[in-house]
Formats: sequence, C-alpha cells, structure tokens
Amino acid sequence: MMIEMKEEDFIVSKTDLKGRLTYVNKIFMEMAGYTEEELLGKPHNIIRHPDMPKAVFKQLWDMVQNGEEIFAFVVNKTKNGDDYWVYANVTPSYDVNNRIIGYYSVRRKPNNKALEVIKPLYAQMLSAEKSGGVKAGVELLNNILHEKGVSYNELIIDIQG
Repeated sequence: MMIEMKEEDFIVSKTDLKGRLTYVNKIFMEMAGYTEEELLGKPHNIIRHPDMPKAVFKQLWDMVQNGEEIFAFVVNKTKNGDDYWVYANVTPSYDVNNRIIGYYSVRRKPNNKALEVIKPLYAQMLSAEKSGGVKAGVELLNNILHEKGVSYNELIIDIQG
C-alpha cells in the first residue's frame, strides 16, 4: 500500500559517517513504522525500497562525502512493507574543525507531477542496473543529465518545482 506524506510533514534524520541513524524525528518513526529503539544505531537503509535504483544512492554518497548537498526523490519501505515517496535534501554535518562527522536529511512530500517523471526514470535505471549493474544505472542517469545540460541537483529541483 502507498502511504502519502502530509504537506506540512517534515521527516528528519541524522546519521554518522557510515550511514547509521543517530537521530530520527517523530514523523520519521510514524511514516516508517519503527520505534526509536528499532532505528537508532541501525543503517539508514533499513527503509530502503527494492524499487530504488542503487545509482541514485551512489550519486547521493558521492556528493555528500565530497561536502556537497544533494536533493533526491526516494521511495522508502515501511516496517510492514508499505511504500512512501519523499523529496529529500541531504547535507553533511561538520565539527568545529570543519570535518564531516555525519549527515543530516530533511524529507518532505514530493510533487505528484515530479513523481510522474521520476517513476519511469527509476524504472529505466533499475532495468539498466539489472543487466549492467550500478555502473549502467549511473551511465543512464549521466546521459540524461548530459542531454538536458543540467547537473543532478538542477534536474531534481526543477522537477520538484
């Protein structure tokens, strides 16, 4: 079953450098169907949906580990197997010496028109990944970005509107 975020909802989480959850807000727990105890210390990918292209997560990790913020559309899976889409913004967190110490993510409801564009793109990427691995998904995404003459974030922000 598909769950839809409310317009006013913001899902917030923080992770350490390895992607293990160090903070989750109440809406994160409600949407994902887990308790705080079930989430803290666990990999953020506890909510990863199998329909999510690995190439998007590669893009995400490459950018945030390089100190850049990223925007992305993500379909997540709840504890009981339901799905929910989010429009995510992920940024690095820094210590006083300007070293990355973790990651901060805020998710909100995606624009339905954006999902009409993203869902077929992700289906293409998944198909490419099934035959050629993550590299094929990345290549497909990079070709689309090159054709449109935009960066990854520019594409995602433009689609969200």
